[in-house]
Amino acid sequence: MPVSATYRPAPRITSLGDGFFDEVSAATFPKHVLRFRNQRWAARVGLGELDDAEWEAHFARFAPLPGNLPVPLALRYHGHQFDVYNPDLGDGRGFLFAQIDADDGRLLDLGTKGSGQTPWSRGGDGKLTLKGGVREVLATEMLEALGVYTSKTFSLFETGEALMRGDEPSPTRSSVLVRLGHSHLRFGSFQRLAYLKDTARLDTLLSYGIARYTPDIEPGPRRVTDFLAEVTRKSAALAASWMVAGFVHGVLNSDNMNVTGESFDYGPYRFLPTYDPDFTAAYFDHQGLYSYGRQPVAVMRNLVRLAGALKPLAPHLDVSSALDGFESTLHDETTKRVLARLGLSSRNDSASDEALVAAVYDFLSSSAVGYDRFFFDLYAGRAREAHALAGPASPHYKGAQWDALRALIQPYEPVRATIPAYFDRAEPCTLVIGEVERVWDAIAKQDDWSLFHEKVEEIREIPRDGGIRF
Repeated sequence: MPVSATYRPAPRITSLGDGFFDEVSAATFPKHVLRFRNQRWAARVGLGELDDAEWEAHFARFAPLPGNLPVPLALRYHGHQFDVYNPDLGDGRGFLFAQIDADDGRLLDLGTKGSGQTPWSRGGDGKLTLKGGVREVLATEMLEALGVYTSKTFSLFETGEALMRGDEPSPTRSSVLVRLGHSHLRFGSFQRLAYLKDTARLDTLLSYGIARYTPDIEPGPRRVTDFLAEVTRKSAALAASWMVAGFVHGVLNSDNMNVTGESFDYGPYRFLPTYDPDFTAAYFDHQGLYSYGRQPVAVMRNLVRLAGALKPLAPHLDVSSALDGFESTLHDETTKRVLARLGLSSRNDSASDEALVAAVYDFLSSSAVGYDRFFFDLYAGRAREAHALAGPASPHYKGAQWDALRALIQPYEPVRATIPAYFDRAEPCTLVIGEVERVWDAIAKQDDWSLFHEKVEEIREIPRDGGIRF
């Protein structure tokens, strides 16, 4: 393959040694039809120069990348699933394929979904439906555009098998997906070792996590507390970003959270049509455990579980102190991100900024205006108020909550001197469930991929504001 100068293989996970993963082989597939290639991120990690045949060889047949992992690794972990501890988890339909040093210094992983059975498949076929792959592409593109720190869908191939599933019409088409992410190190990786009382490997895993993802933490008696505090800060920022994006992950089990505060693994996700704290994504979440409004609580609960798993390394660990920064970070990040979505500069007055954010959610709660519509219409504040009042959502912009919000917005200045052309459109780009289903229906019924590609391009037109990391 033509190795770019910016391709920097970094298979560091092997330094952990035995007991953390299993060597596995990828499934072989009847065909390989490329459906999505993320050229933007391929170029950033030095893989943009691969031709079509090389791309297929590495991301459908899983030939090793030069200087990288010689064989794929299925990682071992446990986790709490809907509040019930499950010791029978692990990478069941995916594996770690490669690790790369990014241009910004991060250690990035290329992992798979739908690549076949592993020792942790629990009787499943280890495969991914094509619909599941399409949905993940759309989720990661939308979340990246909205400023959520998310894994990136790197590649999607249709693989030519007919899969049987109980939650969608079957037989259904199959796929294999590759995602680019910042860390495979899940909370459940630590939980597993604590459950097994393997303190030596637990210490090894913590040392690896600190060295690779929080290198500023110094060795010594405070390293567990400092590590937890940093993971807490990143996780709180993630929760805030979901809330402001109007995103509902759907399955916030402890095995679906990692130590870098990056969002990943998109199953039954949803985006809010309108603001509703009780809105639930997963049809099987009957108690609303992971509803939109309860996501910060779910994240905190998983942080407590991570702290419990690390306690064998610090028997006198003050969990409350280590997790103390969660609420303040959640609050601050929410304020920053609401202002970013509104395209407004902070007034450097926390009371004013907080009052504005509170008024935003009071209005969203009372008005039933479309969630994305609101941020589209009110972008740049008073500079586009006339646009909002003349638009299709104008009947919503009235009442006491609107008057209060309008008064609070008036003193704020737009971030941009020139409003992006995106806001001249008639409608915002959204990804509510009906749109996802329309994209899939065209593929399922006519093998028409035009709506899929149009949606990806539309999402990529969303302006990115506020200095939010991606």
